[in-house]
Amino acid sequence: IMRADLIDRLNAICTAQPFTTTWTLRVPADGGQASRDGAQVVPSASTRKTSILMHALSRVAAGKLDLAETCTVEARLQKDVASGTYQHMTPGTQLPLRDAVVNMIITSDNVGTQLVLERLDRDALNAWCARIGMVGTAHRANIPPAGLAWDHPMDRTATTTSDDQVRLLDLILRGAEGDAEATGLMGVPQDLCRLGLDILSWQRLRNLIPSLLPANTRVAHKTGRDARGRSDAGIVFRDGRPLFILAAYCDRVPETMPDGLPGFASAYATVGQLARACWDAL
Repeated sequence: IMRADLIDRLNAICTAQPFTTTWTLRVPADGGQASRDGAQVVPSASTRKTSILMHALSRVAAGKLDLAETCTVEARLQKDVASGTYQHMTPGTQLPLRDAVVNMIITSDNVGTQLVLERLDRDALNAWCARIGMVGTAHRANIPPAGLAWDHPMDRTATTTSDDQVRLLDLILRGAEGDAEATGLMGVPQDLCRLGLDILSWQRLRNLIPSLLPANTRVAHKTGRDARGRSDAGIVFRDGRPLFILAAYCDRVPETMPDGLPGFASAYATVGQLARACWDAL
């Protein structure tokens, strides 16, 4: 059972801000779960890449995708890319698909993301998400259109819910621990669930959920940056065990806050405070 004082604290952190924050919290040890508008559809930004990762691993398990396949960084894939490092690499650079998958997650690289998505079928990806219970998630373009306004319509980009992301992370965690229901539902065996969890834990972008946690805390997570806000969804570990799963979405974040500082900084701080409150209470 989720503690009422923790829920009140998390909601107070959100209420203090002029933007909308939705969150879902799950405690794996007892299955307790709570949320603030957890079923509300929001721009997924790059948190969608966790589902791309796991769907790709299901295709590897099915023998339809090879992580050793050679991929080529092409100039066409570097156009309008605003995240990661491959946008700056020399066109013609080659790498295994595994490395494209890893960088799609750990630096949110959108050249890597396109290399992965061009080897998948988007309808099959959306069907996979629906099958595992991610009922509020929709993948659209391979990368977001350039120049979106901060208040762009939701259907211009991929969308999800904090409930969906926590469900996916819980399935990955259970699959990595050998839960047959989770591995069967995702079509991802235990060894590949463990790989997925490892890749998420190699995340380099640590200015959201991990930002106020003790240094070197293991967090298996994927951040998101969208014209409308910032987000993060991940599993936080303590002493080698999963302590909590948290997904938080700050949406319709103004470019400039009333105090003159950039809105994204307040979004980072909000998610960091949510994670710290969970860390302290659990």
